[in-house]
Amino acid sequence: MSYNSYRPMGFSFFPPVLKNLLIINGIVFFITILMENILVGGVPVELILYKWFALSPLTGMGDTFDFKIWQLITYQFMHANFSHIFFNMFALWMFGAEIENLWGSKKFLTYYLMCGVGAGLLHLFVTPLLGLPPAPTVGASGAVYGIMIAFALMFPDRYIYIYFLIPVKAKYLIGFLIMIEILAVDSVNSTVAHLAHIGGAIVGLIFILLDKSIHVPLKDLLGLGFRKRRNYDYDRDYTYQDSGRNSGRSTVYEDISDARVHDTDDEISQEEIDRILDKISHSSYKSLTEREKRILFEASKRMNEKREAHERRKGNSDYN
Repeated sequence: MSYNSYRPMGFSFFPPVLKNLLIINGIVFFITILMENILVGGVPVELILYKWFALSPLTGMGDTFDFKIWQLITYQFMHANFSHIFFNMFALWMFGAEIENLWGSKKFLTYYLMCGVGAGLLHLFVTPLLGLPPAPTVGASGAVYGIMIAFALMFPDRYIYIYFLIPVKAKYLIGFLIMIEILAVDSVNSTVAHLAHIGGAIVGLIFILLDKSIHVPLKDLLGLGFRKRRNYDYDRDYTYQDSGRNSGRSTVYEDISDARVHDTDDEISQEEIDRILDKISHSSYKSLTEREKRILFEASKRMNEKREAHERRKGNSDYN
């Protein structure tokens, strides 16, 4: 899978927290592989690592695996095999880079770890209730599902290309993946911790809905986004200026979420975009406000729509 979008100056494909998470997960996996065939007192070191750092079930495994509170963090950095870590880290990079650039590193790390902890707790407490067999759990999948739900909420109409060919909107693809996890949750013979995946998504959703500083584009998420162009002008307050017949009038709102958007035939103001890009060149992408970032991402979406429409028209003309 891949996705395509315009990215403003200062965007990092490997922002600091994401980069460190990838490195730490890689190092831990490499150490686990090295210790695979080493014995200490006749006990494989790999088993010792799992005993202390994998997420042990609360009951059902005797003294071999005892739950310890720190395992809610450490299990997120352990993986069972190469395909496990590869797909988790690929998804973390693909969806997480955009989120960290938008939210900032501190919020991103807090969110990531909270999703992982929430995933572990749901898995610990609900697994026995469903009569599923107890087993130690490893992997960043719960935290990654939290990142995925964040991406679906923040960029619902962003196209993700499956096998680099098939475009699917993020809200549909990620929603479909979560639905699969829900349907598979009572699979007794599965080695996948579906409850952890669901837990990460649930915690992520709650976090985003409770954080007042995060603006979720609900109209786009529900497929009700306006098709016509909108013209924005940001100052201290949010100001909408009508570029049509009533261009002499403007309305000021204290917050963007309080503004009623009216349809116009104009695109986002190029002057406003230029101002934001100048701000990035003089300072950095991190100096932008949440509103300014949202303007750039809105511009990105509009550019993608134009490009895709042009490609469709070009494709039709080739076949006709």
